[in-house]
Amino acid sequence: MAGSTHTVTNQPPPLIGHDVYTADKALVAAVERHVDPVHLDDVRSELAAFGKTSGSAQVQEWGAQANENPPRLRTHDRYGHRIDEVDFHPAWHRLLGKGVSAGLTAAWTRPAGHVRRAAAFLIWTQVDAGNLCPLSMTHAAVPALRTDPVLAEDWEPRLTSVVYDRELRPAHQKAGALFGMGMTEKQGGSDVRAGTTRATPLAEDGTYELTGHKWFCSAPMSDGFLVLAQAPEGLTCFLVPRVLDDGTRNPFRIQRLKDKLGNRSNASAEVEFDGTWARRVGEEDRGVRTIIEMVAATRLDCVLGSAGLMRQAVTQAVHHCTYREAFGGKLVDKPLMRNVLADLALESEAATTLALRLAAAYDDGGEQERAFLRIAVPAAKYWVTKRCPPVTLEAAECLGGNGYVEESGMPRLVRESPLNSIWEGAGNIQALDVLRTLQREPLALNAYLQEVGKARGADHRLDGAIKNLLTELADLEGIEARARRLTERLALVLQGSLLVRFAPPEVADAFCASRLGGDGGSTFGTLPPTLDLASVVDRSRPQA
Repeated sequence: MAGSTHTVTNQPPPLIGHDVYTADKALVAAVERHVDPVHLDDVRSELAAFGKTSGSAQVQEWGAQANENPPRLRTHDRYGHRIDEVDFHPAWHRLLGKGVSAGLTAAWTRPAGHVRRAAAFLIWTQVDAGNLCPLSMTHAAVPALRTDPVLAEDWEPRLTSVVYDRELRPAHQKAGALFGMGMTEKQGGSDVRAGTTRATPLAEDGTYELTGHKWFCSAPMSDGFLVLAQAPEGLTCFLVPRVLDDGTRNPFRIQRLKDKLGNRSNASAEVEFDGTWARRVGEEDRGVRTIIEMVAATRLDCVLGSAGLMRQAVTQAVHHCTYREAFGGKLVDKPLMRNVLADLALESEAATTLALRLAAAYDDGGEQERAFLRIAVPAAKYWVTKRCPPVTLEAAECLGGNGYVEESGMPRLVRESPLNSIWEGAGNIQALDVLRTLQREPLALNAYLQEVGKARGADHRLDGAIKNLLTELADLEGIEARARRLTERLALVLQGSLLVRFAPPEVADAFCASRLGGDGGSTFGTLPPTLDLASVVDRSRPQA
């Protein structure tokens, strides 16, 4: 028959029109576990609706369009006036508007705010990770601004608003505002105390003039920025508005946009300050202490973002293998492929369970939970973000050659996957933060040990891992050289304890056997064959 060579067979249907939330059993279980029953019905319905939106063909297309049409810098208008604006594809604005209206910047003002936001953040990452950057920065700016009650009263209602207002105008004229951040400089990187941007006082009211540069400025199209600069007394945090109250543009020179490996829908920039008006946030010489709560919040978002990328990658792999036939049967039924998929699913479920536990600690807010977060956040940020690239790569391989083609969406996930391990402090910074906490804050280690101790006696491999961890903690000689190994073990033991307590037995058994018991290999697909791998894979099927 003419044209028969073009008949398409043995290809999976498009993964669209599904409920991203309800199909994610680990995420649903975590929300049910951590949300107060009084608010649970509202949270359920909200997340289910958001999950359907996120899985729709239209919204998935927006994600693709925003990445295929990256932002463009316009330094001047047609008359030669300096404007320093960033133009985005309409799909970007649609995504950002959906994210704001879904409450991704409103956690601080809503019941169960951090858990419901964490779940939504994980869901929305599966549409487009790039637009999560301004949403994350805006969310995280709130605790930093609260060090100054006057600034918080002025800005917080707009930062926590569910209204997206894209126009550049004075903040007091807007129903909603977004924030970015400028910390690193070309000569310092993560060593923010090496910054050379100068802050000169203008008056006794906390206003200054900034002169200097930032090598990385996140979300340069935002309404305001938290910036570190050297004041007379030392490194200090400042709020830099994009537009001043009288409607004039604050000097904010965007020198260029970064040409990044991934995260292409989002703009990251090099900026210069030259007589730029700023308002001090907190006291002089306390810039790092002022901004540290913002950094902790964005680090949790790195964990959530990586968990979302892993979930999307595993979902695509399981979906493909469910429909694709080879060697006489469905790929998902082949023992070796099932082993690979189960191993990937384990990593995804462990990341999701840990991320939502951290969000719940933010909602609790008690002293014990705050102490727990001081170790758990950098450990999770280190480990979960490190696991994201190999998961996305292996998931892409499950699709064979199809996974190497842009149309599949897998290359975008692969390019995006290293980002969260680099942003907000790369691996060594996280490991050193863990060591610093262990050495200076005994309450943090005690809170961590109490948390993992809740699962003691439930699995002998977990008990053995806890014992070995205590042995490592008792030997502090040369500990900096072992910091990565120690941080990894802290994260794995915490994940294991949570899965033993809350996951189905087959999931906990497989995790402990492969991650804590030493039976698994260094690559995916080496789980012990005696495990119930089919049940583990079934939990990651995309259809609810």
